[in-house]
Amino acid sequence: MHCRSIRLAAAASLLLGLAAAMPAAHAAVTTYTAILSGAQEAPPNTSTAMGATVLRFDAASHMLEVDVAFGSLLGTSTAAHIHCCTDTAGAGTAPVMTELPSFTGFPLGVHAGAYSHVFDTTLSSTWNPAFIASHGGTIAGAESAFAMGLGSGTAYLNIHSTAYPGGEIRGFLQAPAVPEPANIAMLGLGVPAVLLAARRRRRA
Repeated sequence: MHCRSIRLAAAASLLLGLAAAMPAAHAAVTTYTAILSGAQEAPPNTSTAMGATVLRFDAASHMLEVDVAFGSLLGTSTAAHIHCCTDTAGAGTAPVMTELPSFTGFPLGVHAGAYSHVFDTTLSSTWNPAFIASHGGTIAGAESAFAMGLGSGTAYLNIHSTAYPGGEIRGFLQAPAVPEPANIAMLGLGVPAVLLAARRRRRA
């Protein structure tokens, strides 16, 4: 088998294996994935950076688990958020949904990194206050809007950098956790392996 084909098959296996390996503690848990790229920004940019994310959300237990890996940013990272909800699935822009100024503990000032964190969605600190205010002024309203955004493909994860303050790479979160073959080709072998290592370090 050609070396490139082996690498792509390994990348697909690792990413899908990571999603499958996450234990479903409750029937309401849903897994979402995204491949992050500059081409998916609005407007698109020419950054050669890439990233991947696996997200698990359980509205019943109010758990949001976010795993992200990224590399080759042209600028250094300044923030990372989930945005919700755009008017059209897979397109457009939306306000920041999660905490400001960035995910707590996200690696900043770097060109590459990995991140793994579990958020309690009953806490106001998990959310952008403006997102809560625009959805009935309650955390329950914010959770409901987020769940609908995930289900409709109108929520995305964005990594901002010094080179692209509005966002260098992003990807729309989708379920089931099967990325398109063209996106797998972008991923290469490294990113899913780093994602898996980040989760293991956090749990250790």
